[in-house]
Formats: sequence, C-alpha cells, structure tokens
Amino acid sequence: MRKIIISTFLTLDGVLQAPGGPQEDTAGGFQWGGWSATYWDEIMNQTMGSSMSQPFDLLLGRKTYDIFAAHWPYIQHDPIADLFNRIEKFVVSSKPQTLSWQNSTLITGDVVAGLRALKLQQGHDLLVNGSGKLIQTLLANDLADRLHIWTFPVTIGSGKRLFAEGTQPGNWELLGTTVSSTGVIMATYEPGGELKPGSFALETPTEAELARRKKVATED
Repeated sequence: MRKIIISTFLTLDGVLQAPGGPQEDTAGGFQWGGWSATYWDEIMNQTMGSSMSQPFDLLLGRKTYDIFAAHWPYIQHDPIADLFNRIEKFVVSSKPQTLSWQNSTLITGDVVAGLRALKLQQGHDLLVNGSGKLIQTLLANDLADRLHIWTFPVTIGSGKRLFAEGTQPGNWELLGTTVSSTGVIMATYEPGGELKPGSFALETPTEAELARRKKVATED
C-alpha cells in the first residue's frame, strides 16, 4: 500500500501560494511569488535531499503539474530533473487533460475514489509538492499519511492557504523538527487520531462565567 506524503512550504500566516517565483501562480492578483527563495541554506538542501532519498512517485494537482512540466523536462545535467523526468507522475484534475510529460497518468472523474485506489496499489510512496487544491482534497478525506511542513519567517496577509475550510478535525503527531540558519522550521507530522478537546474551566462555573456564557449565546 502506498503512502501519500505532503511536502509544502508555508508562511507564518498559512499561505502556500507561489513560493518559488513571481510567475508561478498569480491567481487573485498575488504579488509575492518567490517568497521562499532567499531563505535557502545548506541545512535545507540536506533536509530536502534526505526526504527524497527513498524511492517515490509524484502526485500533483493539475496546476502544479503544468508548472513542473514546463520546467523539469528542459533542465539538463541536474539530478533532480533526471529523477523527476524518470519517475511516475500522477496528475489529479477535475477535467480531462492532455499530459505531455513522460510517465504521466491522469486521475479525473471521481478523484477521491481514484486516489483511494492508487493508495491500494503496490508501488512507491506518493510525494505531493505544491498542489494546494489537491492538498485540500487529501486532508478533507483523510488521505494524507504524512506532512512535511516548512514554515518560513514571512507574513503575506493574502493568498491561498494550506488549511482551508473542509479540513477534518484531528490530532497530528510531531515526528521531528529541523531549523535552518535562516529561521525556517522544517517539521514532520503523521496523523495522531481523533481530536479530543479538554477544558481548563472550573468544574463549577462562577456566576460571572455563567453570565458570560449567556451573553455569548445571545450575541451568536
């Protein structure tokens, strides 16, 4: 059975849109593309290399696939380009698409059923890069097996966000963290079961607390 592993770059305020360059994704008039580029150091390179050291295939949303397909096939004498060009690419799209990049397979129609079937296959784990809309689908349907979240010391205020409406409540277990010399926090999580809320409130609420609750209920 394959695992789906999400690897994403994130600002402090939760934006994942266009970390790599100004023209990567300008949807919504986004003007801050390339916000991750100036933070890279050797620690990040080593961490990225470690996460890609085991065999994997790519699972991509259609827009990220288009970005990759316009870039990696045209890069020569580069180990990442050689790897990405060689491995299998699975592309999730709500509509039929023509896929020009070699070793690419389309998943469309009932994409959730298609993703579940893909996970049940024998094969390498599936690495998700970018692909914000696909990530929302994976999180909403409990299909993510691991999260690599790299949080950059940047705030933007607008743009596409990682955890949008539809994300399911749940616990995530922190497996480990690494911090770059530039302040990027690289954390790895796996699903940790259902969310179980607790309370720090007094066992017997005060009159003031009861009045506050009544006021809140009225305001709602």
